Amino acid sequence: MAFRGPQVWLWRWRRNPLKRRVDVVEAWVVLGAWALTVLVGVLSGLTAARSVDSGLARDRATWHQAVARVVSRVPGKSAAGKPESDGERVWGEVRWTVGDGSAHTGQVRIAPGSPAGTPVTVWTDPQGHLVTRPATAAEATFRATLLGALVGTAAGAVPFLCGRVVRTALERRRLAHWDAEWARLGPQWGHTTG
Repeated sequence: MAFRGPQVWLWRWRRNPLKRRVDVVEAWVVLGAWALTVLVGVLSGLTAARSVDSGLARDRATWHQAVARVVSRVPGKSAAGKPESDGERVWGEVRWTVGDGSAHTGQVRIAPGSPAGTPVTVWTDPQGHLVTRPATAAEATFRATLLGALVGTAAGAVPFLCGRVVRTALERRRLAHWDAEWARLGPQWGHTTG
């Protein structure tokens, strides 16, 4: 472990006769990497969050509930007196009509033992195709925030890691220069006068 003295802020930009050009380059690399990390991370995170939020808002505005009817009796025994949950549902075929009067059929999860003609609420897109229930405004905000944070972190990691790679290369170059200087000047330290 190398000994390091007290941390001095902005030391690479101060005048110092021992400062080398590689120190200045490293200072600018660090500054640029941090600035790009923050800028890229924030901008990409906000862009992703806005995109997700607007997409989910568009779904809420265009997807609608429709009442579908079970086509034929659904296999299984109905759980009389028990509240239904998604775990107690099976796939069954349903039929519904959309605003233009066209009929559609599809597979949805239905309570076991449902007789033909049982009404089932489904969600459809403007063309009448089955879709999942759209996210509520609160769910959309949560998803947009979470995805924005993940995208921002991932995008910000790129310039950060590039900066680390450049700093590592500069550190190796600096150590190679020190080794060369030591090989040249080290033997002279062994000579004493007198």
